[in-house]
Amino acid sequence: MLIPRQADILEIARKEGRVDVDSLAARFDVTPQTIRKDLNELCDVKKLSRVHGGAVYPSNTANFAYLSRRNIAAEGKEHIANAAASIIPDGASLILNIGTTTEAVARALTRHRDLMVITNNLNVATILSEAPHVELVVSGGMVRKSDGGIVGAAAIDLIRQFKVDFAVIGTSAIDEEGALLDFDYREVRVAQAILSQARCRILVADRTKFERKAPVQIGHMRDLDLFITDQPPPEAIGDLCREADVEVIVASEEPLTDENAAPETAPALGENL
Repeated sequence: MLIPRQADILEIARKEGRVDVDSLAARFDVTPQTIRKDLNELCDVKKLSRVHGGAVYPSNTANFAYLSRRNIAAEGKEHIANAAASIIPDGASLILNIGTTTEAVARALTRHRDLMVITNNLNVATILSEAPHVELVVSGGMVRKSDGGIVGAAAIDLIRQFKVDFAVIGTSAIDEEGALLDFDYREVRVAQAILSQARCRILVADRTKFERKAPVQIGHMRDLDLFITDQPPPEAIGDLCREADVEVIVASEEPLTDENAAPETAPALGENL
């Protein structure tokens, strides 16, 4: 049985993906030692996983149920989505793949005009089907019931018929060497095709992706043009992005300024092939 404070901590971790000792101590008006004891007990019963300075909702070895993943770092995902939408101009063409963060991007794009959006994500398709000024193309293929993702050779064949201005992809995990990782090799193949068909390649991923593990590699940070996240990435990832000329935008509640509203690598808009 969890005491009320531990149950509250668990709920915060479920919604935000991560909790830290100092913030919890201030929130509950207890000592950091008390919070550490709470976190240790929650980790002992496999409710949380310890990381330096706090704990994370357990996600290191298996993918979450899709509805649960929507709630993790939800505020950060909204900031990321707004930043991505501010970079994509009216009249652009883009591909959105499977993921709760790309769904957030789709919601942020509903007021854009004259967009062409290709997707293998039924949830993205549902969101954008109501947008009056978005031309929507949905790939064929096998529908994965767990999250509405469309995978397989038919999806890849459709995507390869287009050359778009932007690819906006998510990932399940990012390791310390900069590898972009996922759980389903079929989804990975679609994501790789998406990246190959875009002039500007954007990764949207919140801070929790640095604390997860997944077995299948999509690609690498150096394959990107732009990385949008909700907190500064680990130092090693930041150094890697600088060396590879990958622009990093840390999204927040503050609107993007003219100086960082678009990456230098953003393409001149062109016709779809």
